[in-house]
Amino acid sequence: MTMKSPKIAVVDYGVGNLYSIQKAFDKFTTKAIITEEAKEIESSDALVLPGVGSFEAGMNGLCIRNLETTIKQFAESGKPILGICLGAQLLLSKGFEFGEFSGLNIIPGRVIKFPKLADNAKIPHIGWNRLSFKTSVSKNDTPFRSIDREADVYFVHSYILEPDDKKVIFATTEYGGHEFCAIIKKNNIYGCQFHPEKSGPVGLKIIENFIKIA
Repeated sequence: MTMKSPKIAVVDYGVGNLYSIQKAFDKFTTKAIITEEAKEIESSDALVLPGVGSFEAGMNGLCIRNLETTIKQFAESGKPILGICLGAQLLLSKGFEFGEFSGLNIIPGRVIKFPKLADNAKIPHIGWNRLSFKTSVSKNDTPFRSIDREADVYFVHSYILEPDDKKVIFATTEYGGHEFCAIIKKNNIYGCQFHPEKSGPVGLKIIENFIKIA
């Protein structure tokens, strides 16, 4: 199904699972482009920051392409941003994977390692787990507006989001007896610790809804 839609920039900074994300967006629009060009990003109506790998590699990829300022300015513009997995982590202030590294600081907070988990739960966390949306949040006018409050989505990660302001935690997930942040939201900025593009019909609906709010 193709619907009339705005221009979506999927940022290529060298560590993204770009093929899967492009394929998912192509189900709903012909105007999602993979780019590392600042001008293309600036002229877009919405931005997707994907990512697979370490925090340091992700920030290095953005720095090499001189995209840090571009993404920060895009965030300030009010246009929607969707960070996916590592892309969501880079929105925060610092990451502590293999050292301490500065992030984009769009949402104040840290990216930290999972604590010791119960039930012999393994790290990295790989597989399907259930979202739990905070009862205080409204999903209206967000990419999650038609998503069940206990939907299952697909995770692949070893580090977790720890925002300074707990009010930006939009949904959580439990793994190995530990509840962690699965979705962050601050105004026009969204971050999913899971992979919508790998989360079946639920993930595709999130992507479709994101296009609709752009």
